[in-house]
Amino acid sequence: MMKGYAGNGNGNGPIEDMNVIRYESLITPYQLKENVPLTDSAQKTVRQGRSAIKAILGGDDRIFIVHGPCSIHDVEEGMEYAHRVNELQKRVNERLVLVMRAYVEKPRTTVGWKGLIYEPRLDGQQDFNHGLYVARTFLRDVAEMGIPTGTEFLDPFVPQYTSDTVSWGAIGARTIESPKHREMASGFSMPLGLKNPRDGDIADAVNAAVTVRYGQVFLGIDPMGVPSVVYSKGNPNARILLRGGKDGPNYHRESVEEAQAMLREAKLDDRLMIDCSHGNSNKNHRQQPVVFEDVIGQIVGGNKGIIGLMLESNIREGNQKIPKDLSQLKYGVSVTDACIGWEETEKLILEAYKALQKKAA
Repeated sequence: MMKGYAGNGNGNGPIEDMNVIRYESLITPYQLKENVPLTDSAQKTVRQGRSAIKAILGGDDRIFIVHGPCSIHDVEEGMEYAHRVNELQKRVNERLVLVMRAYVEKPRTTVGWKGLIYEPRLDGQQDFNHGLYVARTFLRDVAEMGIPTGTEFLDPFVPQYTSDTVSWGAIGARTIESPKHREMASGFSMPLGLKNPRDGDIADAVNAAVTVRYGQVFLGIDPMGVPSVVYSKGNPNARILLRGGKDGPNYHRESVEEAQAMLREAKLDDRLMIDCSHGNSNKNHRQQPVVFEDVIGQIVGGNKGIIGLMLESNIREGNQKIPKDLSQLKYGVSVTDACIGWEETEKLILEAYKALQKKAA
């Protein structure tokens, strides 16, 4: 019997897959990991990165900063950024843990480039198998350098392919209310940031944090790519991530204290993270330093509940559209959200280090 037909012989035509063009076989997680295995040094980086972040969540007096490109579209540029992070980490290690933002999936409000996994060549052609290979290789290579990475998880299949390379994960503003994403987050092995949704409602992030703490049962795939029922035990290392909303920023002291009170009311740890971009910067990358400096001031001023920050940063400032002629792409410039440049990123992190060192003295 031909797939997609009722098979009753009455000639009424297809009743399923009517808007599907074709299917393509996807490499299994096991096969990809065989092709791109984690070296001992990469595994060590992932473990140490996760341990350092968990320690901060538990009261270590350092903070961690997730910073890097809005999205990885060129692995050569990404590796250059990673080398810069590696050198900077040596200068601030006593007070800061640096985690490279390495987003290989990108949510789209309507349509557009969805990230390295989906469209690795930037040419409009979807190639998931190649994209998964490129993304995992990049994340593995950064880990081999000794740099922990952080990424947002969008598609429920993707964690089986890449999560072992990542030290910190995020559930984004568009998916934080999704039961599927909350359920899969409950099974993640790494610490997580749970963003408030785009409307700015902190309660939704708090509810997500409650959900993620508990064991869940949901549908997914196993390492062999087989559809499976997944049983999780819950993730105790998830914290909300304030990113502002349509009504404005929520990084100011009053908003932070309100969020912490809501967390305590829900019987959750009141430690949280703050995203310096998106709604908190009013989508203006040049406002990120203002947010960053304010938040560091709150930490220095005594708020021990702020344990992490996020910056959208690249080698060069700004952003660009993907041109038809890819040779016209500007090196080191984001193809999604606008970022601050490396010089400003380094300056902000070094100033934060000095302020935290002075506070500790």
